[in-house]
Amino acid sequence: MKLDISLVITVYNEEENIKPLIKSINQNLSNFNFQVIFVDDGSTDRTKEVILTNIDERYMLVELSTNFGQTPAMAAGIQKAEGDYIITLDGDLQNDPSDIPMMLQKLKNENWDLVAGYRKDRQDQALFRKFPSKIANRLIRNLTGIYIRDYGCTLKVFRAELAQNLGLYGELHRFIPILAAVEGAKVTDVVVKHHARIHGKSKYGLGRTFKVMSDLLLMAFFKKYFKRPIHFFGPLGFLSFFIGSIISLYLLGIKVMGGEIWGRPILILGITLILAGIQFLTFGLIAELIMRIYYESQEKKPYKIRHVFKGNPKKSATISDENYAVV
Repeated sequence: MKLDISLVITVYNEEENIKPLIKSINQNLSNFNFQVIFVDDGSTDRTKEVILTNIDERYMLVELSTNFGQTPAMAAGIQKAEGDYIITLDGDLQNDPSDIPMMLQKLKNENWDLVAGYRKDRQDQALFRKFPSKIANRLIRNLTGIYIRDYGCTLKVFRAELAQNLGLYGELHRFIPILAAVEGAKVTDVVVKHHARIHGKSKYGLGRTFKVMSDLLLMAFFKKYFKRPIHFFGPLGFLSFFIGSIISLYLLGIKVMGGEIWGRPILILGITLILAGIQFLTFGLIAELIMRIYYESQEKKPYKIRHVFKGNPKKSATISDENYAVV
């Protein structure tokens, strides 16, 4: 039977949130032929056991061999998805599955490729979560020109062909709308519900903001120069080389006229600019070659799957490879 939607839920030490999340999914998506893929990103508590004892044939657990991070975990789940539409959401009960039908309807009726959630009434700490998030969202919008109000909301609805070709790695999950726009996708957002965390501890802190800033520079580069990096490095190289050459010619003229140029700071500046120009041009050419290899070579996954468990065999309460269908 063809699947309508696939939910990809990355979890890390969320044992107390699993049962209520499964219950909410079953209640709110009863009208859909759905698939749910839990990706356990190296949990050290009973998250895996709780999932396996509460799922049916519509559910799958992908267990990663260690903690790779949310982006590789999300990529692992997306590649296992079989539905026409793929939905990503957090496993901490802060996203609400009841928003999914509305988001899916918007995507279909208005012909979007990606509909992202906007947590208008966000239920998080103002100082350490909401305020840094507002700053980051504003910077991202200004640098990339893609107007999404809440880049940090995991709840998103994609067309499957888009989600499975995003090339997620590192910690780029928060920049999914930008990656989608680079691929030519039509992207929008919609207000969704957001709940305060009841069980477990948040995996994010203020230090995450600095990672976002560094990734933001990468995304700004991706948006404008990902496919043609020579357009970034080339102008810098030519400008630097040109200014360095003008300075060198000026100094050469002084030398010809009998003046002294050795030891002058401007001489060092001229030589440095010429060398920098050559380096920028070289970087650009190398980057172009790397991009050619990137597009022509086989894709490599940024994760390693240990096991994939599907369904709840109910043969034994003990978890082992013999008791579960490994696919």
